Amino acid sequence: MLIAEHLISKGPEDPDAADRSNAQGGGAGRRHQVVVIGSGFGGLFTTQALKRADVDVTLIAKTTHHLFQPLLYQVATGILSEGEIAPSTREILRRQRNSRVLLGEVTDVDLANHTVTSTVLDQTSVTAYDSLVVAAGAGQSYFGNDHFARFAPGMKSIDDALELRGRIFSSFEMAELVEDEEQRTRLLTFVVVGAGPTGVEMAGQIAELSHRTLRHEFRRIDPRQARVILLDAASSVLGSFGDSLGAKAVARLGQIGVEVQLGAKVVGVDRTGIEVEDAQGRRRIESVCKVWAAGVSASPLGALLAKQSGAGLDRAGRIEVLPDLTLPGHPEVFVVGDMIALDGLPGVAQLAIQGGRYAARQIEARLARKSPDRRQAGNVYGQPFEYHDKGSMATISRFSAVATIGRLRLSGFTAWLMWLAVHLVYIIGFKHRLTTLLHWAVSFVGRGRSERTVTQQQIFARQAIDQLGEDFTPTLSPRPGPDPRT
Repeated sequence: MLIAEHLISKGPEDPDAADRSNAQGGGAGRRHQVVVIGSGFGGLFTTQALKRADVDVTLIAKTTHHLFQPLLYQVATGILSEGEIAPSTREILRRQRNSRVLLGEVTDVDLANHTVTSTVLDQTSVTAYDSLVVAAGAGQSYFGNDHFARFAPGMKSIDDALELRGRIFSSFEMAELVEDEEQRTRLLTFVVVGAGPTGVEMAGQIAELSHRTLRHEFRRIDPRQARVILLDAASSVLGSFGDSLGAKAVARLGQIGVEVQLGAKVVGVDRTGIEVEDAQGRRRIESVCKVWAAGVSASPLGALLAKQSGAGLDRAGRIEVLPDLTLPGHPEVFVVGDMIALDGLPGVAQLAIQGGRYAARQIEARLARKSPDRRQAGNVYGQPFEYHDKGSMATISRFSAVATIGRLRLSGFTAWLMWLAVHLVYIIGFKHRLTTLLHWAVSFVGRGRSERTVTQQQIFARQAIDQLGEDFTPTLSPRPGPDPRT
């Protein structure tokens, strides 16, 4: 039950309600407090949908930006800068006066006491809520082999994209330097694991990078000789798009130089290669640069919420929610986006956007039912969430994509134009749309890629942090140590 509803229904004579209100800083005239976890599509669109509501919104996220995750592969391959797909959350919400943004990773949610605990460096914050929207998203899944991440970064964060950019471009640079032919071949072999949209897009862009952008820039090597391999344990490419579009994608990938190997399960990854098992047995592919684009796992917050609410979890760690996206026994808690398991809904951006807006409408409707004019609630209150599938798209190469919209199946240039328009619409902010369009013109019409800066930190930061060990805790405060004067 919402704390606001509890106070209104039972009045000041209820000591429990008064205690909870006082504990959370409440009092006369206190506005309804909404806490949103996550600054992705679900969290951001929830917050924006509450812009005119009589509530205070606190958005808590472990990054300072809103990430347009579908374009991460373009950061990794030098087409776009990170700022163009990850604008500042504070900048986006700067004019929304009823919102505030807190930096921190949520480590605990106390459903009984209506509080959220978040930490960043050595700072801990406890934030009270009347309504909670959990949109913490999903991370990369290595199917129980998390040690693969050190040698095959995923595609879920800006850190991942920048590390991959460093690995991809540095592979060409090192290939120019080495004398040993086997070592050069290993450096010029790129393996992408996962034949879903992210994997197909990544493999396509690495192939275009080697065949178009870099072809005249080296003297000892021919970048066009680079080998790009797309692996998947499944029997098809872009399985959710259907057999027809999957076959067209495979044909186009072959035309631009991508080797597609299906039915190949990854069983080992190390510094210089990857081992797979298929119908012919176990074999090894020598490769320095590997990309992991297979599988997702929901935020660990799903398990935490499930334990307290009694909700179930599926194999990917997604939490089973009620038809109105709330937790059993906790109508004040909404879960949206990649974290939910409901009627087989897909983990795509549109699900998070629609779920966030739905949760915001439900919160407003519940408050309206407690107002003197209950007509404000309209017909929204209590209605189950309905997902409207607006289609799926994936680029294969420049001017070529596949798209499904209802029963419509499109491929080639027409699908690519649709992909272009849709992605421009959902990029937040006019300036980001403009700069993105200019970079696309440079990359797709011409041959250049303006974002090719590579640093050692990008490539080796993950390894350095791993070597510091599990006891390492980053902090901005000076650590006590020996006096350098002694």
